[in-house]
Amino acid sequence: MSSSEVGKDGVRGARPGREAQVGKGLRRRQGRHGRRRGEKAMVPEAEFTSYYGKPVLNPPVWKASDVAAYLFLGGLAGAGSMLAAGAQLTGRPAAARALKISSLGAIAGSTAALIHDLGRPGRFYNMLRVMKPTSPMSVGSWVLAGYGPAAGAAAVLDVTGLFPRLGVAATAGAAALGPAVASYTAVLIADTAVPAWHEVHRELPLLFVGSSTTAAAGMALVASPVRETGPMRTAAVFGTALELAAAKRLRRRAGLAAEPYTVGRAGRLVRAGEILSAAGAAGGVLLGGRGRAGALLSGAALLAGSACTRFGVFYAGMQSAEDPKYTVVPQRERLASRVSEPTS
Repeated sequence: MSSSEVGKDGVRGARPGREAQVGKGLRRRQGRHGRRRGEKAMVPEAEFTSYYGKPVLNPPVWKASDVAAYLFLGGLAGAGSMLAAGAQLTGRPAAARALKISSLGAIAGSTAALIHDLGRPGRFYNMLRVMKPTSPMSVGSWVLAGYGPAAGAAAVLDVTGLFPRLGVAATAGAAALGPAVASYTAVLIADTAVPAWHEVHRELPLLFVGSSTTAAAGMALVASPVRETGPMRTAAVFGTALELAAAKRLRRRAGLAAEPYTVGRAGRLVRAGEILSAAGAAGGVLLGGRGRAGALLSGAALLAGSACTRFGVFYAGMQSAEDPKYTVVPQRERLASRVSEPTS
């Protein structure tokens, strides 16, 4: 009989060894995840592709002319107020006045760019109706609301010579808020889901502080007498060193999320920013104190380098939001690292 049959009397024609045996032929599952160490999965891990090639994230709708300019001008204003206070304390009135005026112009331009991005001026006012310490946007709005009048009073009272004591207080107030103005935008964009910004939330504030310092030092070299720019040249070297060190650590630590800073438009801008900042700092040290032409060229290079860095950071975020791999691959790497951790 070639096959078995089941009837009222039982199974007829059954061949020995053909009975189903529970568990026979199956390897005992070992380990936390059901495979022995060193075993290969029968089915290879699928490569990620997004639905019809669409991004996993919706890229920000921000425009570079608004948001990237807002990042650059805010940094220039905040660091400029700190250098202005230092220049005033060390007896450099022309440099202090130039930096106060440039800080007022920069914060006015930064606020205008922010309001233009928001669409209506009333939206900025509405952000001041509440104070939410856990929201970088809310905190930043209040910082701008306090810094703007202080920077404006410092500049106007210095130019007019009125109420000198009040001018000193306004200068001190703007300098006290300057570090927050120079760096809070880094916290603001790092608080988003954009991979190239969120994954480098530790390095981005340092990068912005360094870039802000180089911009303010460059403005001082451009707008101040050569005889008063000694500390500004030192600040340029410090800012450039901090910016380059933060950029190097960002690329080393962030892994795939740092790739947008090295490719495409963002990569070109970031590289240009590093080269211009380094050239401006070197020119400031070697030529800035010898003549007006050297100071102008060095200051312009520092300003251009800082602007390129901010625009490069902006475009890096946009590139990372548009490519799904920058969202999915780091998530898988974090999941794999947690799975491989030994259990207690």
